[in-house]
Amino acid sequence: MEEMSINDIHLTKDWLLGGRVCLRQPSRGYRVSIDSVLLAASVPALEGELLLELGSGTGAASLCLLKRVPRCQIIGIENNEDMLFLSRENILLNKLDDFITFVNADVTNLPIQISQQGFDHVFSNPPYLQASRSDRRESSIKEGHFANVEGTADLSAWIKVMALALKPKGRLTLIHRADRLDEILSILEKYAGEIVVFPLWPKYGRSAKRVVISARKGVSTPLRLSSGLVLHESDGAYTKEASHILESGMALLV
Repeated sequence: MEEMSINDIHLTKDWLLGGRVCLRQPSRGYRVSIDSVLLAASVPALEGELLLELGSGTGAASLCLLKRVPRCQIIGIENNEDMLFLSRENILLNKLDDFITFVNADVTNLPIQISQQGFDHVFSNPPYLQASRSDRRESSIKEGHFANVEGTADLSAWIKVMALALKPKGRLTLIHRADRLDEILSILEKYAGEIVVFPLWPKYGRSAKRVVISARKGVSTPLRLSSGLVLHESDGAYTKEASHILESGMALLV
């Protein structure tokens, strides 16, 4: 892990997908976790398709997705200028500037030329915490912890924007906390069907803390509960299945 600084932000240079993706990110505060890699692995995109990521951060999910599915086109939306700067640097580091564009915009106020495109896929790792459950102290905000906290756009707004940006029968994919699943499903059913809930089990016999959720716009197929993925063995090492996704860049079949 190489360390550096840009614009007074102390950064690290890290690697994802077994070294296939290079990522500069802040050394403190919100840092990329396996959630971004799992999200990218869950999007069933094809070469040539048009994708939108909401809340792209430093660009990790989009970069990982494009390494698995070359020559698709991705637009990422991010409203934090520091994260936007880093995401654009990361595009260049990974030589993917022909395929990814990161745009400074708010989720609830997308530029019309983006919102009306009709995307094949929209994917996101929305903020996990409601504002009422978060730490809004100034020190916490300065360190970047706010990135995981809902702002003016709550979970309902995120999902609505995801659905509206899709073309008919397009697919949205998100990763979120398992304890907010009931809320997510009640919102999703207003906009999409063919909902699949994919639990991420931390270890065998443990309750899922995260879920990947997939749905299609304008499709009425009933909800399906998947068997999910176990992430860790009893000794803490990744399971073989998880390692294939996190290290080798294989798809996660939701």
